[in-house]
Amino acid sequence: MILKKRTYTTDKKVNPFIGALLFLIAIVLIVITGPLGFVYGILHSLFKKGFKGVGEFLLKIAISVDQLGNVLMQYLLNTLWMQPGGYKFGNRDETISSALGRNKKLGTLTWQGKLIDKILDIIDPNHSLNSIDYYIEPTANIIDKLAWIHIVDGKILVTRTKGRKKFYLPGGKRQKGESDAQTLFREIEEELSVQIELPSMQFVGIFEAQADGQKPGILVRMTCYSATYLGVLAPASEIEEMQWFTYEDREKVSEVDTLIFDILKENGDLV
Repeated sequence: MILKKRTYTTDKKVNPFIGALLFLIAIVLIVITGPLGFVYGILHSLFKKGFKGVGEFLLKIAISVDQLGNVLMQYLLNTLWMQPGGYKFGNRDETISSALGRNKKLGTLTWQGKLIDKILDIIDPNHSLNSIDYYIEPTANIIDKLAWIHIVDGKILVTRTKGRKKFYLPGGKRQKGESDAQTLFREIEEELSVQIELPSMQFVGIFEAQADGQKPGILVRMTCYSATYLGVLAPASEIEEMQWFTYEDREKVSEVDTLIFDILKENGDLV
């Protein structure tokens, strides 16, 4: 069985007083213990792994500072670097570079944002795109979904929900506390009347795009697996029909599914 390293949970509501108190405690701790911890960390890394260890230690600090900056400067960055309808900065689990990369993919960077992105590219080619983190906590801007990739003779299985025109890869949203395997097993059984063989699950990839039917800047994050199954495929629940698509049918599927079609075609899995 394939299990995710973490189960995504949304933020809990915080009492403003508690938030302010914890902020003050954090500041005091970093001012008092920060310098001592930094010096000790440098010496420890140097002793254990040499200069390579020091570099690794500093990189971890840089990422953490980047995450802090994404929260600390979120309102400023949303004003200066992001056009209306873009992906918002501010996720505490994400770096500035990651949010920058998502806006670059969406084409919602302002001229200031594009300038910063070009500077970063000079230092590290495709820095913001390579920094996109697909394992950050969910927010109102990211819809977390799972999908089953099932291909037979170069054609991929897709479904259409009642009342919808577009087709989608089988799967659905994660429920609270579910692993990838649990979500996919439940969704495929509900939609297609078959049971995924969990030991056969193979990770395919994670893809993001603008979510269908949602306002601009709302993304869907699709985590995809292939797997064998038990039973006979048959539309169930809200599924009105299922089809077998080739690459030429990619215009009939959602935006995120077109990205998956492109990769499958590139890998020679889809005709």
